Amino acid sequence: MIIKPMVRNNICLNSHPKGCVEVVKNQIDYAKKHITKVDGAPKLVLVIGCSTGYGLSSRIGAAFGYGTATVGISFEKAGSATKPGTPGFYNNAAFDAEAAKAGIVSKTLDGDAFSNEMKDSAIAAVKEAAAKAGIPALIDLVVYSLASPVRTDPKDGVMYKSVIKPIGRAYSGKTIDMLTGKISAATAEPATEEEIASTVKVMGGEDWELWIDALSKAGVLAPAVRTVAYTYIGPELSWAIYKNGTIGKAKEDLERAANDINGKLSAAGGAAWVSVNKALVTRASAVIPIIPFYISTLFKIMKEQGTHEGCIEQLVRLYNERLYTTESAKDAKKVPVDDARRIRIDDWEMKDEIQEAVNRQMEKVTEENIFETTDIAGFKHDFLEVHGFDVTGVDYEADVETAGI
Repeated sequence: MIIKPMVRNNICLNSHPKGCVEVVKNQIDYAKKHITKVDGAPKLVLVIGCSTGYGLSSRIGAAFGYGTATVGISFEKAGSATKPGTPGFYNNAAFDAEAAKAGIVSKTLDGDAFSNEMKDSAIAAVKEAAAKAGIPALIDLVVYSLASPVRTDPKDGVMYKSVIKPIGRAYSGKTIDMLTGKISAATAEPATEEEIASTVKVMGGEDWELWIDALSKAGVLAPAVRTVAYTYIGPELSWAIYKNGTIGKAKEDLERAANDINGKLSAAGGAAWVSVNKALVTRASAVIPIIPFYISTLFKIMKEQGTHEGCIEQLVRLYNERLYTTESAKDAKKVPVDDARRIRIDDWEMKDEIQEAVNRQMEKVTEENIFETTDIAGFKHDFLEVHGFDVTGVDYEADVETAGI
């Protein structure tokens, strides 16, 4: 079938298989060219939430930068003869196909990463991948990058749902329709205590801890294993809906979990961190009040400064300049962190001069000049690209198979 993007209220309802394949290949090419190989780089990596965004780039960087065997976990919807699957379905298929061509061991599992059953399946897959690669079944790096809106707690079977809401009082902020450039006010009512607690349950650190405990109990963690989860802080103008809202509460719990996990791993040379990453266009960020407006302006400023990065550029810098430098690859205590023991690869975004320029620029934006004063075109491109659209070299007038790649 011929597939065109179906976008409703900044949400894309479909994906393009060929476009997704090309996006994965482009990231692979970047990782091959820019990852610096060092002694102490990981040989076996588990990526929990591997199919899109930072999780996908983490897996690509490890596999094609270091030649690492990887096991990836995600929950995706397969394509059929009559309907495209989710972008992550095609991303995973493309990754596995390219890994096979390169002789790199990969194993991808599809299902509920929050469940005990998936943890058991992952442990078996780690052993299988290690045997195929001819290495010990000991994971060197666990990347925790889940972005699910719901979680069923395996302890009590209760399903919890996350919300993106402020805490204490209602929030109103500008948002942008990326297709038309129309600026409007988006509002969000304050979260209830139950909604706050549910969001922490879904997006906090509890499941990350359960994963590390399960892997440790199964004996598949290397003594000096490292584990990292991703977070975002952002500028003060977004704090009411983000850092000080329900998401922020969940991210605080993620940091708590990082410190607790670190306490368990550090005696044997292991470590756990949260990495604070740059603002990027994801399937979720397009619908958070103020975020599209901020990101569109930020992109313009950072591109003008030559410091703009996408997911794969961020992850290459995380590996090259933080986790696996010549010194830090051998000693986790040498990984550069801030005063709260967080890895910061949002450092270029949060420079004072960048934030000051963004704030000045946002004051100039109107519907009449929005395409000149912001990079809304870049925001739109990145949003479509996440779903396999607007990718250079793809013929979007051609028939495409949707059941696979």
